Amino acid sequence: MDVQQFDFELPEHLIAQHPLQERTSSRLLVLDKQTGNFSHQRFTDLINHLMPGDVLVLNDSRVMPARLIGEKAETGAKIEVLLLKSLGDDRWETLMKPGKRVKPGTELVFGGGMLRCICEDATEMGGRIVRFSYDGIFYEILDRLGSMPLPPYIHAQLEDKERYQTVYARETGSAAAPTAGLHFTESYLKQIEEKGVHLAYITLHVGLGTFRPVSADTVEEHVMHAEYYEIPERTAELVNRAKAEGRRVLAVGTTSCRTLETVGSAHGGKLVATNGWTDIFIYPGYTFSIIDGLLTNFHLPKSTLMMLVSALAGRDAIMRAYKSAVEEEYRFFSFGDAMLIL
Repeated sequence: MDVQQFDFELPEHLIAQHPLQERTSSRLLVLDKQTGNFSHQRFTDLINHLMPGDVLVLNDSRVMPARLIGEKAETGAKIEVLLLKSLGDDRWETLMKPGKRVKPGTELVFGGGMLRCICEDATEMGGRIVRFSYDGIFYEILDRLGSMPLPPYIHAQLEDKERYQTVYARETGSAAAPTAGLHFTESYLKQIEEKGVHLAYITLHVGLGTFRPVSADTVEEHVMHAEYYEIPERTAELVNRAKAEGRRVLAVGTTSCRTLETVGSAHGGKLVATNGWTDIFIYPGYTFSIIDGLLTNFHLPKSTLMMLVSALAGRDAIMRAYKSAVEEEYRFFSFGDAMLIL
């Protein structure tokens, strides 16, 4: 399957640079995956499409202030470090800029020595494996020294870093936000619960591979990055009961979708409480085992996320909906508007 089939024209001014003042004030394109028909609505209309008994699954991962500015201990040269993935024992996979200057054995210093790291190895994708040393609690030091790792297509400064977190973010570990959840407020989630919808949570720590373009010519040649996930017992029970009773399971975001499908496809369409690493790649031809619907934002051309939504709703329907969203000047990507596929 040619990657070019998932390309579309996107004027740069439609890439949202700031979050809206009110989280719930985004627009919502609602797409019927059976008919391909769609309509233009508001995010606050989401509740009208939810039914009592539905299970809404949200990703509670919290974004780390994962961008650090340090210097080489020997020369004082400035190096930008982006934390991608914890490997345990204070070892991390990172991206560095300029990375070529950091060879194995190089020591970097942050915050005047509050935090240090040694480069141990290089990765196949051009990253660096480092080991940190520090006194105290690592994430508290990171909160003091790090900044929010906004996607490369956002050039504006973020005044309130909590606007790049969901209101239900709890488990620190992501290098990017699960952005479909940014539209919710605590009060709107409460309204949804009061309608009889069950809220369930998973954790998937989002990696920067989310923003890497598909460099292969064909979809089948692309290799996905791996991300860590956890599914608690309560979520597994809620989802399994809903599936057994014929009620709908709706994923908030492609991260929730990929987590549910990773475990569901491995266990005959049932969820189990577990954790692990997933590199699942969902593209047209995939048979969904868990989710019945998806709330998501609008994605980058030729991205794996475009392929995922096309697997759920059909490529032709997705491309028609995206063409209309561009014509109607929807806001795209992380701080942009939302799409509901049912």
